[in-house]
Amino acid sequence: MKLGFEIVPDLVAAMEREIKAGESAVTRAMQAASQELKGDWRAQITRAGLGTRLARTIHSQSYPKRGESLEAAALVWTKAPQIIGTHDSGPLIRSKSGFWLAIPTEAAGKGRGGKRLTPGEWEKRRGLRLRFIYRKRGPSLLVAEGRLNSRGIGVASRSKTGRGLTAVPVFLLVPQVKLRKRLALARDAARVQAQVPGLIVREWVEVRG
Repeated sequence: MKLGFEIVPDLVAAMEREIKAGESAVTRAMQAASQELKGDWRAQITRAGLGTRLARTIHSQSYPKRGESLEAAALVWTKAPQIIGTHDSGPLIRSKSGFWLAIPTEAAGKGRGGKRLTPGEWEKRRGLRLRFIYRKRGPSLLVAEGRLNSRGIGVASRSKTGRGLTAVPVFLLVPQVKLRKRLALARDAARVQAQVPGLIVREWVEVRG
């Protein structure tokens, strides 16, 4: 008895259709996964109170950019990696010079565009000198001899007699600051990654109709 094996055209066509369905399913699944992760990261950043502007630095791109492939992939990233990374890791920040970190109080006010002022910038802006006050307990201070205006910002006193003059704490001085971890981006990434096989199967079934 002899056995023969022959690839008939219908089988070849069926295999080609299955490969095409797989390419479409994997590509569509990666596109869906990248969009979901981008949305999750943006929502997480907004909920953390970091603002929609920072949230919009999250972008996604699926590959290939054109066509479909069984090896389709996706990338989700931020255009502000240092800022996002800081809030995601909660790092310990120390002064570069090895001395103090100057943290502005409400009395310091803000610079142009809401930018935080450094002690040197504050002195130039207000025309006042800052005086160092060391404290054994709690943060040391940089204070200015002046007054608080109606907005609670330290300014020079207008009184010639010194009436209303007070030592206004403008900056708190600390050796280091541990930032609170406000984001958990890896958690969302792991969750979406775990969903990819299911997404591929769902898309495959849908493509095959």
